[in-house]
Amino acid sequence: MAVPPRLSGRSRAPMTIRQRIIRRVLMVIPMALLAFVVARMGWLDQAADRLTFSKVSWFDNTALVEHFRTVVTHNGMTHDRKDCLLFVLNGNDPPDATKLDVMERHSGSCPGDRNTLPRLFTLKVDRLSQSVQTDWQTPGVFHAMPR
Repeated sequence: MAVPPRLSGRSRAPMTIRQRIIRRVLMVIPMALLAFVVARMGWLDQAADRLTFSKVSWFDNTALVEHFRTVVTHNGMTHDRKDCLLFVLNGNDPPDATKLDVMERHSGSCPGDRNTLPRLFTLKVDRLSQSVQTDWQTPGVFHAMPR
């Protein structure tokens, strides 16, 4: 069986090792930059939160804290890093009036006076209706949490 001739009539020279390396580097560098930008912007955290946080998670304290850790850092309620926030939860609160105090942590790699633990704001969570109120920017007066 005969091999059909190329339509253009020209044959391509085989790629050298150098050409293969340059091609791969030209693909890897933009992909690495894209991954860095996506991670830096917090889009990975938000996507993971959307995938893992469900209706059942409202009754799991760990999942609830991780959800709000992502939410308050991405909606502008605080400029602190996620790992520099401390959530204080009273486990004996009723499901329709759970309160989370959001504190600013000053230990490890978190900047600030290590002898202080300032309270930033409080979140009032109604687990049954899946609603959240906060006293952010208005201490003591609760309003709907910004999205």
